[in-house]
Amino acid sequence: METIRVMITGVGGGGNGEQLIKALRLSEKKYHLIGADITPLSKGLTQVDEQVILPLASDPAYLDTLLTSCKKLGVDALFTGSEPELKKISAVQETVRAEGIFLPMNPQSVIETCTDKSQTMAFLRDNGFAFPKTTTVKEPADLEKIDYFPAVLKPSIGGGGSANTFIAQDMEELELFGNWMLKLYPEFIVQQYIGNADCEYTVGVLSGMDGVLINSIAVKKNILSALSNRLKIRSRYSNELLVISSGISQGQIGRFPEVTAQCETIAARLGSKSAINIQLRFVDGQCYVFEINPRYSGTSSFRAMVGYNEPDIMIRKHLLGETIEPHFPYKEGHILRGLDEVFMELT
Repeated sequence: METIRVMITGVGGGGNGEQLIKALRLSEKKYHLIGADITPLSKGLTQVDEQVILPLASDPAYLDTLLTSCKKLGVDALFTGSEPELKKISAVQETVRAEGIFLPMNPQSVIETCTDKSQTMAFLRDNGFAFPKTTTVKEPADLEKIDYFPAVLKPSIGGGGSANTFIAQDMEELELFGNWMLKLYPEFIVQQYIGNADCEYTVGVLSGMDGVLINSIAVKKNILSALSNRLKIRSRYSNELLVISSGISQGQIGRFPEVTAQCETIAARLGSKSAINIQLRFVDGQCYVFEINPRYSGTSSFRAMVGYNEPDIMIRKHLLGETIEPHFPYKEGHILRGLDEVFMELT
């Protein structure tokens, strides 16, 4: 096959799309990368071979514009880099694939379950997996059911990077934050704050489109770093810090078999057929899952740095027909993150 032409959407700076660009650039294979975003003022568009401007995923013209662009540019494989596009395309996967485009994406049922935190917790409960105590709040009276503190309030849907997430340490704070959130959302969830800042992991489990496990990897997160925490307050119940991580992960990367084995079981039970990312606290040998993201990770590039390149693996396995060794080896170590800048001159 000639050079594979890959479109990545949602490539704005700092997001999953930009991570996928970085990962594919680290491959030994030379991909022709086509970046798509809703604005030309997108850092990711400076890192690709061709650029496309798309409407918002909510725009009725989005899908037609996307498919027309793919056809015009001869796209072989398509990856979505934003959650709105993931949801939009998940409902029309076969339409996209009918155009001859390789779309390594989880089934719609997996995406619907995991993009709604209330549904995610119900899945975990029904299948016997551990998770923090969780209450779905739809009205002020629901707040009265909560008897666990500290408690974390966050949107059921959306809330990437822990946006609009709060920690309540008593009923007064719970009612203050909860009533404010009910003005923004039809519902949200409240979860027991479990563990501490030193036991949080993000775990990637990669399955083939046949549902067969390929491999897994974990990052033991350093969420006390300024870039990596969204919220940090002192506990009134102990001397430790209560910390909510941001979407910018860093820390120790490796196999952590006591953690990844449990997550592989979760992925299999879900019916995952692509990449998923499981956010959890590991306490007393048990993974307490508080979120599952049914997509490629915001840590894709530094997974690729250690030899675990998810988008590249999916292309090689399913588009090129290569044999991928299950649980293939990769390096372990520490990943540190910072900021970089791009200058775009006015023309």
